[in-house]
Amino acid sequence: MSEATSRLTAALNDVGAATRRVIAVANQKGGVGKTTTAVNLATALAQAGRRILIIDLDPQGNASTGLGIDRRARTAGTYQLLVSDSPAASLLRATSIDKLAMIPADPNLAGAEVELVGLDRREFRLRRALATLPDDAFNHIIIDCPPSLGLLTLNGLVAAHAVLVPLQCEFFALEGISQLVRTVDQVKRSLNPELELQGIVLTMFDRRNNLSDLVASDARSFFGSRVYDTVIPRNVRISESPSHGKPVIIYDKASPGAAAYVTLAQEFLRREGLAAA
Repeated sequence: MSEATSRLTAALNDVGAATRRVIAVANQKGGVGKTTTAVNLATALAQAGRRILIIDLDPQGNASTGLGIDRRARTAGTYQLLVSDSPAASLLRATSIDKLAMIPADPNLAGAEVELVGLDRREFRLRRALATLPDDAFNHIIIDCPPSLGLLTLNGLVAAHAVLVPLQCEFFALEGISQLVRTVDQVKRSLNPELELQGIVLTMFDRRNNLSDLVASDARSFFGSRVYDTVIPRNVRISESPSHGKPVIIYDKASPGAAAYVTLAQEFLRREGLAAA
């Protein structure tokens, strides 16, 4: 066990049972490290002893792949969760990581955007489904939203208490984040008064070029303390790990990418009020 993981586990040993929190990991731009952040944050929290559920709400199913669930084995999943009245508990899948369960993206999820349009209270389908789970079943539910601002992402935002936004350290990623923040504000006003911006995580940070520093500086200048101190570096092990069906924390726990995600989990818990500074 790494020193960072040991510190995280020690902090959590002093934490009693907490109310379940639902976190949507969202960014309408693809390729920013959204799914990688959802999967590795969930893994780090589970390894530290938290009970975590990750919901793959992206039709691409990358979170399911990243946790080793073969596409051919994905039958009932998030499509059933949204479109049918299947109990959420009946759709849970165990993963290879202790204390980490998931509801994978099944093949029919790609058509859910169209089908949801005609359903009653279409924005609340996920929230209603998650309400059927016992309150003490999970400490955190992490929703990996698709790279869009359609009905699937809207369901994620309405079901969540807070939004975690991965921000790639490139100019166009920074330019587009304002649209997501406006969407979060609109959802908060009209559909989910509890919703808040949990934080912004800088990803794919490359210390070899000035652009990463400039984007990080601009993000911190505009969003202030909502930007995490922890920065996720550009790291080949992070890129390799999904092809092996493993989070980078499992694939190569000694890599800089794995260490960064463990540190991110520590900061996440501090921001959630669950660990000492």
